[in-house]
Amino acid sequence: MRIIRLKTIYLTLLAAFLCYLLPWSGAALVARPDFMLLALLYWILRAPQFTNIGTAWFAGVLIDLASGSLFGQNALAYAVTAFFAVTYQRRLVLFNIWQQSAYVFVLLILNQATLAVLKLFAGGESPGWSYFIPCVSGIILWQFVIFSSISIETHAKKA
Repeated sequence: MRIIRLKTIYLTLLAAFLCYLLPWSGAALVARPDFMLLALLYWILRAPQFTNIGTAWFAGVLIDLASGSLFGQNALAYAVTAFFAVTYQRRLVLFNIWQQSAYVFVLLILNQATLAVLKLFAGGESPGWSYFIPCVSGIILWQFVIFSSISIETHAKKA
């Protein structure tokens, strides 16, 4: 296992935030995965000593400020999702790739459901099933990242 530096974590979180800020429109906006949450979940599973619920809450506040949405809703949703990720982190390390992916998919759905409930409490309309499309695109992106990181680690061991 490679040494993880704090700078690497901050750079990937910054890259995820910048991906969120890109000018998405149309179908891409509907299917846009939650880049910040995916980066947080990746680092919570890979480096729990550096990323935790506080990091998730702070990232959620940044997303709230950038999106102009109800202040604190993404922070709360990220913190709840990070809590369940941290709670089962030690067990998830023992799971295979597909079991980890299934758990991450459940975490993505939990995040979207938490956001939907918060929006309903704030007086919003019921979002419908299309609200959960980012979970599907997020898990596809998760698979791509996981298989890429496995490939990089395999090549690093050979060298």
